[in-house]
Amino acid sequence: MSLDYEQQYYSKDIKYIAGCDEAGRGCLLGPVVAGAVILPKDFKCDLINDSKQLSEKQREEAYQIIKENALAWAVAEVSAEEIDQINILNASRKAMVMALNKLNHRYDMILTDAVKMQTDLPFEAIIHGDAKAMCIAAASIMAKVTRDHICYELDKLYPDYKIAKHKGYGTKLHLEMLKKYGPIKGLYRFSYAPVRSLNIEKIKLF
Repeated sequence: MSLDYEQQYYSKDIKYIAGCDEAGRGCLLGPVVAGAVILPKDFKCDLINDSKQLSEKQREEAYQIIKENALAWAVAEVSAEEIDQINILNASRKAMVMALNKLNHRYDMILTDAVKMQTDLPFEAIIHGDAKAMCIAAASIMAKVTRDHICYELDKLYPDYKIAKHKGYGTKLHLEMLKKYGPIKGLYRFSYAPVRSLNIEKIKLF
């Protein structure tokens, strides 16, 4: 699929388009991370695609390309505890708004991967946007790589949970570790069914 969806919007009024996406929405632990990216109108890169379609090595390479070529980029995160308070959709939307607000460049339009938000600017929430628009795909890569790096740091703090292997997703390995050691307050999302169903006393976050 061609990643040129945003090209139809460029005009005398729309010169800069901000793409926005999140990573970690389905994870059982850690923050949800949003990325926002403004690319040059004529930017092309065969490596950039929906982050889920790329290998980890490809994502890391694409991450560096985006950092070097984007007009502006930013990431933001909302914690597991806040996800429990406001729900994951609202947390994802909040992280996106935070990332957009951190961009140090003007933008005239916002495109997101299916998440709607209130804005005075021209806006479209595109279903499967990370597979259609280059700026959304780039944002998905920035969010995913940033979140992976967070998971590697969490793995150092909590090696028993093997976070580097599952990145917080509800894999068989992760569920086994979760049942064995119990969910950690401040790290796990207690509103998520696999965590909530364990009914285990919360462990303090050190």
